[in-house]
Amino acid sequence: MSSLVKGFGIAVRQSREGQGWSQERLAEHADLNRSYVGEIERGRVIVSLATVEKLALALGLAPSMLVTRGETIQSANWVRGLGLAAIAC
Repeated sequence: MSSLVKGFGIAVRQSREGQGWSQERLAEHADLNRSYVGEIERGRVIVSLATVEKLALALGLAPSMLVTRGETIQSANWVRGLGLAAIAC
């Protein structure tokens, strides 16, 4: 799966945990299945724009903010990977 998908999943998990919510509670508020939320957080599924919107609204965020958080995480992980590659050389 792409690093953006994984970054988005991490952003969802961090946002959910920041609310002090379980996956089940987020799923209820977003009208999604709990196991699907778990798959999203693990970066194993590519979500639709409708799902991005459901998650963001449930978390009290703009959809663009949730995607931006995912992009920021993706970029940080990419840069970290470059640093580790340089150390390995």
